[in-house]
Amino acid sequence: MAAVIYTLCGITSGFCAWLLVRAYIDTRSRLLLWSAVCFAGLALENVALWVDKIVFPLTDLSLLRQSIGLFAMTVLLFGLVWEAE
Repeated sequence: MAAVIYTLCGITSGFCAWLLVRAYIDTRSRLLLWSAVCFAGLALENVALWVDKIVFPLTDLSLLRQSIGLFAMTVLLFGLVWEAE
């Protein structure tokens, strides 16, 4: 059951990133680009979670997962600050 949830979370994040990229291509709003990069990073984090918990359950990849998530959220925070000026 956990594998299904991890997979659906990854697919949802990837789908959101794809929709944000499509919106960015149409409008060229840089905030959409920052959001798309963030959601792509969150999708990658979900893939790392799936690999950590399903493929290699005995190996702890939590530092890698948290680093990816931190990077993704930092990109979005940077984008929000950059666009506020």
